[in-house]
Amino acid sequence: MLFYRAALPLSPQTLSYLSGILRRHRKTINSPWRRLNPGQQALLVLVHLRKGETLAEVAAGFGVGIATAWRYIHEAIALLARRSPRLEQVLRAAKRAGYPYLVLDGTLIPIDRVAADRPYYSGKHKKHGMNIQILATPDGTPLWTSGSLPGSVHDLKAARIWGILRRLKAADLITLADKGYVGAGEHVRVPYKGRNKPASQKAANAAHAKLRGPGERANAQLKTWRILRKLRCCPLLAGQLVKAILVLQRREAG
Repeated sequence: MLFYRAALPLSPQTLSYLSGILRRHRKTINSPWRRLNPGQQALLVLVHLRKGETLAEVAAGFGVGIATAWRYIHEAIALLARRSPRLEQVLRAAKRAGYPYLVLDGTLIPIDRVAADRPYYSGKHKKHGMNIQILATPDGTPLWTSGSLPGSVHDLKAARIWGILRRLKAADLITLADKGYVGAGEHVRVPYKGRNKPASQKAANAAHAKLRGPGERANAQLKTWRILRKLRCCPLLAGQLVKAILVLQRREAG
């Protein structure tokens, strides 16, 4: 096997943040000596998440076994996911910040599945994956991510399952979304559907898309973490993984 030096496009502050979490966790559980110190473990985790390198690759690069690398990574993901904000907190903060609206969007995290796994198949995206709901600010800063559901679940149903629509109504916050959320209620504004629409509806749809477009950048920001481009772990871990990446992304953005 060959080894080489590589760069990781993340700030030292993000590494220090994750190292601190791991260091405090080891102290809390009175962890015995480990092959990697908290800083090295944090770097291993960030390489895996940001660059999408396989467990075998990061294990070899850091001089540990594959099982140890797996344990290190999932320990860090669980610790980070616990720090992901709850929906109620996010909506209260958005209300205080005075955002004119939020953007609600669903994304599919592709998974390594076979054609027989129908519950995971998204007809919209024509691939297997897990459905994740994301709330973002008007400029595309991700605020909150949901847990994961099979890719066959429609965005509107997912929003109802996670209680997003009910909480948006309770918070009296306007949210923009695409046509997948038609029927979500008065607090979720969606484009007009159908062909041969009158000019007024076409103009309204154009304005809606112009406002919603920047907010949908949130998905792209999260997927700069290449691990989300195709999961090769248990699909049920997708929600926890995205929550962990949200915490790191917000830390990286400062």
